[in-house]
Amino acid sequence: MAAMTTRPRQPAPPLHPVVRATGWVSFFTDLGSELVYPLLPDFITGTLKASRRTLGLIEGLAEGVPSLLKLWSGGLADRARSRKGLILAGYLLSSLVKPFIGLAGTATTVLGLRVLDRVGKGIRGAPRDALVADFAGPQRGRAFGWQRAMDHAGAVAGGLLGFLLLRGLGVDLRVAIALSVIPGLLAVLTVALGVRDDPARQRALAGAAAPPPAGPALPRAFRLYLVAAVLFALANSSDAFLILRAREMGLPLLMVPLAWALLHAVKSVTSLWGGGLSDRVGRRPVLLLGWTLYTLVYAAFAWSTGTAAAWGLFAAYGVFFGATEGVAKAYVADLVPAAARGRAFGLLGMLEGLLLIPVSLAVGWLWDATGSGRVPLAIEAGLALVAAAWLALACGQRRRPATGM
Repeated sequence: MAAMTTRPRQPAPPLHPVVRATGWVSFFTDLGSELVYPLLPDFITGTLKASRRTLGLIEGLAEGVPSLLKLWSGGLADRARSRKGLILAGYLLSSLVKPFIGLAGTATTVLGLRVLDRVGKGIRGAPRDALVADFAGPQRGRAFGWQRAMDHAGAVAGGLLGFLLLRGLGVDLRVAIALSVIPGLLAVLTVALGVRDDPARQRALAGAAAPPPAGPALPRAFRLYLVAAVLFALANSSDAFLILRAREMGLPLLMVPLAWALLHAVKSVTSLWGGGLSDRVGRRPVLLLGWTLYTLVYAAFAWSTGTAAAWGLFAAYGVFFGATEGVAKAYVADLVPAAARGRAFGLLGMLEGLLLIPVSLAVGWLWDATGSGRVPLAIEAGLALVAAAWLALACGQRRRPATGM
């Protein structure tokens, strides 16, 4: 009997250069952002002597108010011939504003600068995601996984740089924040030189009649998933509260940038894994895995003590991101036709961002009222479990990603 032979698994084709370029843009952007972000809780509550409720207000508004722009920018990205222009404008605004946080003398000034910084994200996010979907083809999970992996790799570099500046070089907190201008400008330069619009899409738009302002209707499958995403958003306050909880658990301030770097290192390593796995087994099972892990991590943050637990929970939290961030974007791209993807990404981002305002305010208020992060984090764990149940029971599984633009 002839020996049985198996065909070796063919390696996946390389990602499109524009997809790879968007990854490097995210790398430089998050290098600057995560040089700043893990220092903000102590800067706001320590240097500026503001309350935790004020921290919740700042972070909630910083994420929520600019999210109103996401629906507008997503719809504009569907109609405009150039998505690159919107992407460039968003990154430029964030890169110019963020360093001035280090000069702020009041929490109100920090609030204004944080909102402007996130306005830039609100402008660029949906057009960038739609552009990645344009060039990704059937490898959407892997393409979005690459983009998220590079985003988090930049965050690792930002956390390590923050630790080096504070611990190794003794740089003042304000100066460390101001230095975020350098990677921000590198991100803008990468957009300008490495990102371009999809020529096939531009030719199709040039030869087509003007689309209606409202665009095509969003499919029922997407609307069902939107309910799940909104339920999960109710369980998702600012990650600044996890930093505060880690500080309650005994993590020293100088170790916070390293813990933040660990979180993003795990995010980076697992993002490509999560995206590739969703290309093979489907988006929904991987999302369910991630949301269940989120429930367990938040419950453990609520009740664990000690610095060792804090380190381990930050690492586990990173796996959640690897299994959900890129996968969720690929899932939306699967469910929505190409002509409405920008609007779908924008609507989802807007709702998630707006809900972050009341959720973060509620967490900050409960924290101040109870004197600990245990109660609000435990409540968020329960809400995440409800969202996972809706995703499992109400959202149908789509095993094969849609092909085409």
